[in-house]
Amino acid sequence: MMINDASTRVLLVESDANDAALIQASLAATGERSFRVQWVKSLASALACLGNERFDVILLDLTLPDSQGIGAFEQVFAVAPQALIVVLSLASDEQTARQAVQRGAGDYLVKGHVDGHWLPRALRYLLERQATRDELRGSEARFRAMSDASPLGIFVSDAQGGCIYTNAAYHKISGLSFDETLGTRWSRAIHPDDRPRVLAEWGEAVRGLAPFQTEFRFLQPDLSIVWTRVNSGAMSDGMAPHGRVETVEDITERKTAEFVLQAAEDRLFEERERAQVTLNSIGDAVLCTDLAGNVSYLNLVAEAMTGWSSAEALGRPLAEVFRIIDGRTREPAASPAERAIGQNRTVGLAADCLLVRRDGFESAIEDSAAPIHNRDGRVAGAVLVFHDVSESRAMALKMAHLAQHDFLTGLPNRVLLTERLAQAIGLAQRRHKQVALVFLDLDYFKNINDSLGHAIGDQVLQSAAARLTAAVRATDTVCRQGGDEFVILLAEIEQPLDAALVAEKLIEAFAVPHLIGKHELHVTLSIGISVYPDDGSNVDSVLQNADTAMYHAKACGRNNYQFFRPDMNTRAVRRQFLESGLRRALRQGEFRVHYQPQIDLASGAMNGAEALVRWLDPELGIICPEQFVPVAEECGLIVPIGRWVLREACRQTRCWLDAGLHVVPVAVNISAVEFRQKGFLQGVATILEETGLEPRYLELELTESILMQDAECSTSVLEGLKAMGVQLAIDDFGTGFSSLSYLKRFPIDTLKIDRSFVRDIATDADDATIVSAVIGMGRNLNQRVIAEGVETREQLAFLRTRQCHEGQGFLFSHPLSAEDFAGFLAGGDVAAMCAS
Repeated sequence: MMINDASTRVLLVESDANDAALIQASLAATGERSFRVQWVKSLASALACLGNERFDVILLDLTLPDSQGIGAFEQVFAVAPQALIVVLSLASDEQTARQAVQRGAGDYLVKGHVDGHWLPRALRYLLERQATRDELRGSEARFRAMSDASPLGIFVSDAQGGCIYTNAAYHKISGLSFDETLGTRWSRAIHPDDRPRVLAEWGEAVRGLAPFQTEFRFLQPDLSIVWTRVNSGAMSDGMAPHGRVETVEDITERKTAEFVLQAAEDRLFEERERAQVTLNSIGDAVLCTDLAGNVSYLNLVAEAMTGWSSAEALGRPLAEVFRIIDGRTREPAASPAERAIGQNRTVGLAADCLLVRRDGFESAIEDSAAPIHNRDGRVAGAVLVFHDVSESRAMALKMAHLAQHDFLTGLPNRVLLTERLAQAIGLAQRRHKQVALVFLDLDYFKNINDSLGHAIGDQVLQSAAARLTAAVRATDTVCRQGGDEFVILLAEIEQPLDAALVAEKLIEAFAVPHLIGKHELHVTLSIGISVYPDDGSNVDSVLQNADTAMYHAKACGRNNYQFFRPDMNTRAVRRQFLESGLRRALRQGEFRVHYQPQIDLASGAMNGAEALVRWLDPELGIICPEQFVPVAEECGLIVPIGRWVLREACRQTRCWLDAGLHVVPVAVNISAVEFRQKGFLQGVATILEETGLEPRYLELELTESILMQDAECSTSVLEGLKAMGVQLAIDDFGTGFSSLSYLKRFPIDTLKIDRSFVRDIATDADDATIVSAVIGMGRNLNQRVIAEGVETREQLAFLRTRQCHEGQGFLFSHPLSAEDFAGFLAGGDVAAMCAS
């Protein structure tokens, strides 16, 4: 607004004549007719005037007869928003006046304090201030119009970095509205992957008050990406910065073009590098020549094999760099490059060629040469690809050996055995001789692997291989069939007795323990023998029948040899039938546990029971352990079966306890495979914990042979079981071999006299002596002694006379189902039987 004193029109809205006169006098006292004042007394009159005329200044009293308070101001402001409205207020109502100023009034005057000197000057100042504001608003409007028309985004921040202005282009680039950006920082929209770099550059520029320029990606709210170039500079009032301006240019199209161009350049570079790297990294040497036969390229392998560097070789004749000779005649060999160029086809190097390196070293090579063509399809040179085959030829010989020999023992393997057996059969057929095949298996070898680990097991296999080789002739073939199975081919024998003598020699050789580290391991052999032509007319039948005889040797108690007999095949079929039936029984829950009482021979009380597994086959009925346990041990099923029996016995005992019955400890047989398995101790503890059975109600029975197989290891496991609170017994005592010193060291609670000694104690003096000795030894060692297989009153009388602690057998009770045994726990039937 331009101020013209001669034309400044003032509308005075004042109901008090005295106050109106004072104001009119004040404005007229300037001596200049700079203010033309029109006076009205009511709001209605003022609104009527404002509807017809334009006034520069309105002096408005807020205590009019027809309207009072802020309402009067709002009505005047609504019809004259461009005028300078000055509110006239009573000193007691300045609060309303200040409220009017907040809503658009230029200022307020307190009535009674109007002075003729400063009122005109105050109005001029207010008019000038309003004119300045109008000019500023106009300037801002022009700036906003220019800003919104600009393709560059503009972001203006205050001294604290908060946004105070953004234009339309910035909104489009950032994807954010003005309300979303107001008060935020410009870095909000930076792509997270670019943020660390950009903020680091920004911080350095701001600290130095320097201009800032960079390129980065904006990440819009809808996850669209816009590439931008940002320029920023500080705003200052000439003394100190009070904000910054950032211009943001959308450079997505340019970046896209740059990326396309860069990608093309990268692909070209990568192709060139890939070709170079490939040629330098492949195992083959590559050498190129031009049409005249001069060297034009060598890769690194070619440099190493020829002894020529690329710089030295380029341009030299091929024959000088690539010297090849015939390995048999030592004469120069024909150049394959010349043949490839002349015949325009790929050719190979003659066999047995040697490459003579620059220093004279020779290496066997294989190569091929192919012509190189130019754009016109004409031959322009040749490329040779060759490699050193010296190691591969040596490796081929080594691989041929490994293909026919066992890697662990170095013995011939099944492939070589089959080949030699076929040769031996053919030779024996022509000479009317016999050939024997001895099939061996290391008894309970799996126990060693499971308990001591495969490293120890491998050493046992190596020790066994050495003993087998030392026990046969140099003309015989000792082969490792696989696992713990070995086969010996006796190429020519006069009679089957020769094979039997070898088998006896082998059993004797293995009677000596294997000393592996700190372990003294007893390993025996199960040996099967088949003889050509009596037991088979070809390789497969001779091998199969020897294998069958070996399984029969296992069934006969191990540590023996058996010749093949035709009836063994029937047994082998039955064994396979049993094995498949056992697997089904485990899956379908066909096993049962029966319990046989153990009786105190002095009092007749039942002191314990032995858990005995039975197999309830759906077709064959009850199958006793003697029929299926050996098969289960051979095929590895004894572990899951034994674990099931142990868990079931513990579970059932816990049930009897919960039922309030007078429960006795239950003994469970542990097989050698179970005892030697890693984690056996933890497995027992887990079953006790899961079933909730106290360890004192469980007794584990193990045989002498199990404990003595690795006495040191056995001691450690037994001590762990004893610490757990489990009772321990030696089953079938007297049938195996044992050391009394170890027997004393083992934490054993019970000795069980094998039934084979008890059977004839009343009639056989030797058995009576043995039983008496075991009872005496047990008493001296403070161990319980239980006689197994007590079936007659004569046996019972003998055992009572010798003060044997307990007995177990059919005289007292057959093994009972869990239900029937619960009746014994509830009554005294067994005690009455014993007493009678």
